[in-house]
Amino acid sequence: MTRINRPLLFIQGGGSAEDYEADKKLVESLQSTLSGAYEVHYPSLPNESAPDLGRIRQIGDAISRIDGELILVGHSLGASMLLKYVSENEIRKKITGIFLLATPFWSGDEAWKEGFKLKENFADQLPGDVPVFLYHCRDDQEVPLAHLTRYREKLPRATFRELASGGHQLNNDLTMVAKDILSLAGSAYF
Repeated sequence: MTRINRPLLFIQGGGSAEDYEADKKLVESLQSTLSGAYEVHYPSLPNESAPDLGRIRQIGDAISRIDGELILVGHSLGASMLLKYVSENEIRKKITGIFLLATPFWSGDEAWKEGFKLKENFADQLPGDVPVFLYHCRDDQEVPLAHLTRYREKLPRATFRELASGGHQLNNDLTMVAKDILSLAGSAYF
């Protein structure tokens, strides 16, 4: 059987060139473990000022440039913005899975957070047939584990992977994420 390279979009954390380079190690780990079964798209999404503070427009543009059904993966700020985008916008492509790594759950009354916060009913707005996976390390010093607890409360149908260690960058090892992605694809592609 011919191998099909399915598209996967990875949204970086942060918005600086340093953040992009740091997350490139995550992307390389994912590509290596997926062994060419997926074509990984990793666009640079730099910080922008309002109105696209959270990169919603940039994420929409990146999704629109990919043909066919796709897997969505985001890290840190990119994961939270990806979740915001999917829960607040109509997507005309088939999404086969959403994978969120070290995802902040934005809360509080500070004005600067308003562009990042999810709507109260965000979970109800996600496509019901799309599996959602969240990964978080207990020793993450940038996004504490309490954020994962908030997502557990809001997304009871999601799959949660709590890792003992790995920090905010998950030791630059996305083997577990790749295995979950491959489990969705089925063995017909390998």
